[in-house]
Amino acid sequence: MPIALLALAVGAFGIGTTEFVVTGLLPEFEAEFDVSTPLAGFTATGYALGVMVGAPVMAIAGAKVAPRRMLMLMMVLFTVGNAVSAVAPSFGVLLAGRVIASLAHGAFFGIGSVVAARLVAPEKRAGAIALMFTGLTVANVVGVPLGTLLGQQVSWRLTFAAVAVIGLVALLGVTTLVPRDAGRTDAAASGRAGGAAGLRGELAALRHPQVLLAMAMTVLGFGGVFAAITYIAEMMTEGAGYAESSVTWLLILFGVGLVVGNLVGGRLADRALMPLLYVTLAGLAALLALFTVTAENKVAAAVTLMLIGAFGFATVPPLQKRILDNAAHAPTLASALNIGAFNLGNALAAWLGGLVLAAGAGVTMPNLVGAGMALAALALAFVAAGLERRTPVAGSRIVNASGQERIPDAAARRPESAPLPGSA
Repeated sequence: MPIALLALAVGAFGIGTTEFVVTGLLPEFEAEFDVSTPLAGFTATGYALGVMVGAPVMAIAGAKVAPRRMLMLMMVLFTVGNAVSAVAPSFGVLLAGRVIASLAHGAFFGIGSVVAARLVAPEKRAGAIALMFTGLTVANVVGVPLGTLLGQQVSWRLTFAAVAVIGLVALLGVTTLVPRDAGRTDAAASGRAGGAAGLRGELAALRHPQVLLAMAMTVLGFGGVFAAITYIAEMMTEGAGYAESSVTWLLILFGVGLVVGNLVGGRLADRALMPLLYVTLAGLAALLALFTVTAENKVAAAVTLMLIGAFGFATVPPLQKRILDNAAHAPTLASALNIGAFNLGNALAAWLGGLVLAAGAGVTMPNLVGAGMALAALALAFVAAGLERRTPVAGSRIVNASGQERIPDAAARRPESAPLPGSA
């Protein structure tokens, strides 16, 4: 794996840290700016909304910009946003800094996935994507706990300042390690895919049924994990009997599961992508359903929580790879939108879980919501496989994502094995 992936992983680490660290700093915001808890919570929800809006906007705005330069611009935006939050004189400025930083999130992961995939040979693409996402998963194990501790014991402003420094390190890494032509399609490299033509190709890719199905699986698959994680504090304290101080360590354990699932999923997706999705989505649904029972026991709850993290994030590399494979001629916008789909799924799962609790169900019942979402994603995986089997046979004429007719060969019937243009 090329060392350039390390620069992408560092950027992912910073983004993952800043996204989740605020959940442990809400009391500090309330005390500093004299705001209510729901208002302080906008530092998290505002960020999530910024990701969903920023992902397509930044991808479209960067249609004429080389991927490497776009990654650099995203890291500049990310660093500036966190610096603004670090020196914010008011809550409004703090929130503005959060939104500025969030705008870089979706585009960085979306474009970064394209770059990572094209830095390696076709049979290593999912593994390369997983290595980039390792930064995000490690952030949940290291960055978020340390950032929370720093913010609570010293100053929350130092937390944001530290994240801004991480952004500068990632910017330096992208500038020096990522090749200038990394992530460019053959058409873009020859100057034929800029401007409106490039944008038309990106929008055309979104009409591909497999791209839409992969995005829907993203919303329902990993999104289902957040039906449980959003309410994990209540489950662990009221159900399993853990002390409130133990929730942080349980979340670290969950983060370890994310790291393991990401790396294993990336490796296996390069060998058998669809079978991996079948196993992970089915396993995730079973684990979430089981969690309604195991959440009543300390040891069983801890083990189940880690496995939910592992099976949940094992779906991320294969789904991101499916997006890139099926939008190979114009993958940037689709890849960025799939990152927004993660946040949409998280928000949807949290909302549905809240409805279940508001209806008077037990504290572990949101797990069943997550299980249902994972089962729905599994059903979509079978639908996607069925459509794939009905792909036109070799020799028939089809239209690619750029609107050009071509005659597919045998490899075109298996998107997960077809090389991306510009692959090493």
